[in-house]
Amino acid sequence: MTTPILPTSVIGSYAWPAWLHTALDAARRGEYGPDDLRETQDDAVDMAVRDQEDAGVDIITDGEMRRVGFFTAEFYGHMTGLRELPPRRKVGVVGHDQRESYEAVEPIAAPEGLGLLEEFAYVRTRTTRPIKMPCPGPFTLAGRIKPGAIYRDRLEVAYALAGIINRELRALVEAGVTFIQLDEPSYAVHAQAGSPAEFVRLFNQTVAGVEARIGLHLCFGNYVGRPVARRTYRPLFPHILDVHADELALEFANREMAEIALWREFPSDKTLAAGLVDVKNYYVETPEDIAERIRRALEVVSPEKLTITPDCGFSQTARWAARAKLRAMVEGTRIVRRELTGTA
Repeated sequence: MTTPILPTSVIGSYAWPAWLHTALDAARRGEYGPDDLRETQDDAVDMAVRDQEDAGVDIITDGEMRRVGFFTAEFYGHMTGLRELPPRRKVGVVGHDQRESYEAVEPIAAPEGLGLLEEFAYVRTRTTRPIKMPCPGPFTLAGRIKPGAIYRDRLEVAYALAGIINRELRALVEAGVTFIQLDEPSYAVHAQAGSPAEFVRLFNQTVAGVEARIGLHLCFGNYVGRPVARRTYRPLFPHILDVHADELALEFANREMAEIALWREFPSDKTLAAGLVDVKNYYVETPEDIAERIRRALEVVSPEKLTITPDCGFSQTARWAARAKLRAMVEGTRIVRRELTGTA
């Protein structure tokens, strides 16, 4: 990929317009056929790509507009061997315990893949810009699957999913994908109680033999705009630097740039995709706000190793705010590019 210094990108998901919500509700009621739904999702991808290109983002995604949520039914719906469980709660303030869950009743498989090939096949026809393909990681996906009598624990479920994901990633590379990002918020969420070294082994097995640029996104959760853990990356370091990834995507903006100095404390040759746009806040940053955050990041990472991104995906953010925040991110980056090179 050819990109400028301080390339701008997104994490993965993009904000849904109102019509996509109503269309999916109609589809659940049986009012849409498969061609109707495909047309709707094609239009949603076109919208997400247009908003990113209008803002001037350098490396884009399809907005994950074909996924009903970050990693929910769209992924589990491709899998066999699962039984959907009844919800634990149906009333009250929406929380993580109201999300869908499953139980393994047979060894998990995905005989037709996970749907990422179809996502890429469409978005590659809609843009000439570099494309990043995001994919949920196996440990995060395993969080919604109870092991039942088939697996010992969540980690064994995750290793079963790692093989499925690895085959999907290899197929993406064969189709022409050059940049893949694994999303593993659960690493950061469980770092204090779990084993960072085990997370590294799991990740490396998941991407083994995948000949593409590999990113790893680590956040603290963003369901209905809320984190779900004590927000510190420190327990993951230095182990996480052993992952076979070229880039780590970490959130900093909504933590007021806390822990940015970890990059100086634990030197690495990886690229840092620094989250410098707060997707959990409806304060819309100015370009100068973004420029100041970039200057802070440049105190600990060299310009050629820094990518500018939001903290997380925009799926939980209103579209008007997502559009404004993307424009500010790009304009703020251009300010600093001019300071570094004399050109934007």
